[in-house]
Amino acid sequence: MKRTGMLALTGLLLYFMATGAHAAIEVFACEPEWAALVQELGGEHVSASSATTALQDVHHIQARPSLIARLRRADLLVCTGAGLEEGWLPVLLRRANNPRVQVGASGYLETSDHVRLLDRPGRVDRAEGDIHPGGNPHVQLDPRNIGQIAEVVTQRLAVIDPVHADDYRTRLADFSRRWDQAIARWETRAGPLRGMPVVVHHNSWVYLQHWLGLEVVGTLEPKPGIPPSSTHLSRLLEQLEQRPPRVVIRSAYQSPRASEWLAQRVGIPAVVLPSSVGGSEDAEDLFGLFDDIIGRLLGAMP
Repeated sequence: MKRTGMLALTGLLLYFMATGAHAAIEVFACEPEWAALVQELGGEHVSASSATTALQDVHHIQARPSLIARLRRADLLVCTGAGLEEGWLPVLLRRANNPRVQVGASGYLETSDHVRLLDRPGRVDRAEGDIHPGGNPHVQLDPRNIGQIAEVVTQRLAVIDPVHADDYRTRLADFSRRWDQAIARWETRAGPLRGMPVVVHHNSWVYLQHWLGLEVVGTLEPKPGIPPSSTHLSRLLEQLEQRPPRVVIRSAYQSPRASEWLAQRVGIPAVVLPSSVGGSEDAEDLFGLFDDIIGRLLGAMP
């Protein structure tokens, strides 16, 4: 029986070696946009999942046991960085105790390190609200950033899984071709949005604003991360008489009360935009995300 069992085991090992069968690279993404990007680039060779959804405020996540277990198994961690996950990711990393994905390891990647960050504060003072010393972390809302980050992700996958490095580069070339074509299409379609004055709930839309040429004329939060107050909203309403907005923008996870209050008084639409993949029914992937964002903004124009 022992000899038969050994022969069976040897045969199984030879089969896996001959067929190239292997376990998929486990990727722990902090946000759904990075899980979607990794899956686009890795295909069948990766299994990517996100710690958060587009219906959550990524600043405030609990280090749940299920997340710790997933991070413990991960071969690659892909997060935004720039302080976005500082309230929970260090706890996860410490408790997971996975050397493959610790800071400085090849399996640790912060996407914000590889693009130009906007909104760097002149001074760091917590009295000014939820500010990020290195710059605004919501880099996923400019598709040009995603194109740059795709190259870095591909390089990292090739390091972790060199056997399939050529596959990753082939998938990158295909994705980049389709992505560049989509950006050109989006920019043409979004032409009427350039210069449009808008009010935002939170300053998470700065990259979208910069890309599309939107003009932010007001923010519902008095300071980043500080809930809108009646005093601030009243002052904002007076301020907007000088430069009336065309639309009020918020994310799905933010309370609608302030945006609807302002929209009703100014007589403009309040629009909910998906901030990541899964933030709306149409934002099923990265391409759908920007299709839906631009479609919703155009639909709000008079």
